[in-house]
Amino acid sequence: MELMDSLRHPGNASPPVGNSTLLLVPAAANSLVVAMPLFAAFIVGITTNGLYLWVLHFKMKKTVNALLFFHLILSYFISTLIFPFMATSYLQDNHWNFGTALCKVFHCTLSLGTYTSVFFLSAISLDRYLLTLHPVWSHQHRTPRRASSIILGVWIFAALLSIPFLLFRETHSTPNGTVICRNNYAVSPNWESEEMRALRTRVHVVCFTSRFLVGFLLPFCIITVCYWRVALKLKEKGLVKSSKPFKVMMTAIVSFFVCWLPYHILQGLILTQDRSVYFQFALILTVMTTSFNTVFSPTLYLFIGENFKKVFRKSILALFESTFSEDSFSERTQNLNSETII
Repeated sequence: MELMDSLRHPGNASPPVGNSTLLLVPAAANSLVVAMPLFAAFIVGITTNGLYLWVLHFKMKKTVNALLFFHLILSYFISTLIFPFMATSYLQDNHWNFGTALCKVFHCTLSLGTYTSVFFLSAISLDRYLLTLHPVWSHQHRTPRRASSIILGVWIFAALLSIPFLLFRETHSTPNGTVICRNNYAVSPNWESEEMRALRTRVHVVCFTSRFLVGFLLPFCIITVCYWRVALKLKEKGLVKSSKPFKVMMTAIVSFFVCWLPYHILQGLILTQDRSVYFQFALILTVMTTSFNTVFSPTLYLFIGENFKKVFRKSILALFESTFSEDSFSERTQNLNSETII
């Protein structure tokens, strides 16, 4: 994730922009607008996501559904831990005072949280698809042990995709003493060479394209196709309005698209070196939407999965069991496919 690729005032001296992916915020007020949502997201996210993790781990049965949602929320929790460091850098005119090692580790961790969240949303959608349209196969093969293997694979794959941040991320001191945490796609201290600039551009394009395809387009297609097929099945049986799992899935799809599209638009603007007012708007919108996604998506699942008026009448545990347990969904699935199972 490149939200921290140095935000500086235009008057500050800097290395050639080239491919350094510099995010320019021309006014201190803009930095405040970016930083405050991050601090708020950290406070709320640590509290709510921590509570959700505790309930899912200690108070619910280790079903496939509970395991997938636990690791989805864990990915949100991990991303939330990085927010205070990002916000602090913004408020200090984008000065990074945590050292090179943490510059690498924090952004690698943030990338890990980003990839795992979108992959687990895809896995949850695939799980719903299989459970609804292939109940016999799911009954025979869908077990917590196999789900744990898939979960481990997701974490490993996301970690491999995040390794480039350990390689490319570096700190750079500007002439005015500001330390910047940025990407150096050529892994070279030579910023003046045309050859190195061209190399940085090529590597940046590859990174942007792979991140967009693997981290957004492919998961979005998987989630959308699964939603469409499940929706057709539910509509066929006349259960669209009454299906809480359907509502939860639809909420996940909409929040995924709305929250992550601005981020990838911002990355495209960085690649093209666009620094117009649209860039400033995209930066602020990206911080707002990613913060919202990380903090409030799990809460949305609870509120959408249950009648809003009943939310305040139920305990947290009852809400989780109603939203994330497999019993109600499995019962509906068995009813939908009873003739197939027989």
